[in-house]
Amino acid sequence: MSTLSLRLPDSLHEEIKSLAKEEGISINQFISSAVAEKMSALLTEKYLVQKAKRGSKKSFLDAMGKVPDSEPADEDKL
Repeated sequence: MSTLSLRLPDSLHEEIKSLAKEEGISINQFISSAVAEKMSALLTEKYLVQKAKRGSKKSFLDAMGKVPDSEPADEDKL
């Protein structure tokens, strides 16, 4: 495990401290979780952009053409 020295504005530190206390976790756990969530969001976006670059409108329309034309189930109707 690594140690990181982090400078935060006092107001942000106090808010983190308060939220971590409400969650019943340490400030370190709170910040680690927040960083992991942000990384997950960025990596997911990167993955989707890469996938989109490999796709094509023709492939999409071909796949959609294989879906039968039918009424939605009652629970799916608006």
